[in-house]
Amino acid sequence: MEPAILIFSLIVLLLSVVVHELAHGYVALSLGDLTAKYAGRLTLNPLKHLDLFGSLILPLLLLIATAGQGPVFGWAKPIPINPHNFKDQKWGSLKVALAGPATNFAVAIAFGLFIRMFGLSPQLPFTNLMGIIVFYNFLLCIFNLIPIPPLDGHWILFSFLPRGFDGIKFFLQQYGIFILIFLIFFGGLQGVFTLSQYLFSITTGLY
Repeated sequence: MEPAILIFSLIVLLLSVVVHELAHGYVALSLGDLTAKYAGRLTLNPLKHLDLFGSLILPLLLLIATAGQGPVFGWAKPIPINPHNFKDQKWGSLKVALAGPATNFAVAIAFGLFIRMFGLSPQLPFTNLMGIIVFYNFLLCIFNLIPIPPLDGHWILFSFLPRGFDGIKFFLQQYGIFILIFLIFFGGLQGVFTLSQYLFSITTGLY
């Protein structure tokens, strides 16, 4: 991967995870929870959202593991929320959890359709840059729907699991990060890349 493309990809990844977390925070705010606002997290300042492992160490390790070819991905520091403040106690946590992936999906669709509607040539550097935005946002959307902590998918799973499955919840909360790291570095997320590429192709018309 060319250095300029690599730098642009890392910037796209960083901004995409920031927008992802902001979506969580603003939906929580709309539900009556001011926790993220009081914590100063409702800002586009990336420094407020960086997670040491998810935003820095993991992307660097992935760059090393792929010999600089990527793609890389990660996550930001989770937005602080207090579900007890939600006006919607039944579905509030689910709405907040879905907000991040849904925002990444919307960004990917918007830029992807722009490429398709204007018939941008895949040979144009501008098309390549736009395509990076599309692919990484699809990637973040799908990746975050995996039902393993600390990803959003585990909140979605927990919203539907009955109380008899508390043991599964406890296990995932205790060991989820280790399971996730194992999947990342031992090829367990190939399906995430494949689906992201498929969505990229059908949205942009590029292959």
